[in-house]
Amino acid sequence: MAEPTQKGSHSSRSGNQRVLLCVVDDSEELSVALEFASLRARRTNARVALLYVIDKPTEFQHWASIGDLMREEARDEAEQRLQRAAAQVQRWSGKMPILYIREGPESEEVIKLVEEEPDISILVLAASVDPQGPGPLVSSLTGKSIGRMRVPIVIVPGNLSDEELELLA
Repeated sequence: MAEPTQKGSHSSRSGNQRVLLCVVDDSEELSVALEFASLRARRTNARVALLYVIDKPTEFQHWASIGDLMREEARDEAEQRLQRAAAQVQRWSGKMPILYIREGPESEEVIKLVEEEPDISILVLAASVDPQGPGPLVSSLTGKSIGRMRVPIVIVPGNLSDEELELLA
């Protein structure tokens, strides 16, 4: 398994290959976004990239060891979630995804990664089916931040079946 990267350089990437980016989180609809992106990547000879964003922990200046432990635990959790998501993507797409771990506000880190990586051509998100709305990341990136995106955002309904995903991808 490839080591997650901070800056996005990845030795197995070929220049000019289309990349579909998915954000890994703990949402129920994540698997829908992963499956759609993977199937689409397989059909178009593209790759999937996975991004996990760690919220910056509160700084513990007086207890630096506690802050370090929290950062280490957050990094371990990020790597475990990415590994699980990467296994799904590889099964559906036939290719190992590109992995990224970032720290900071989620929508800001998504925008920064898209700006830094020219091969990223589409951001794939799944909308929550919750009556409260599509979810905070979808709301943020399609709201006031939409003008900062240089790639299309594909929002997949979070309640699609495997059969529907297969037909749409």
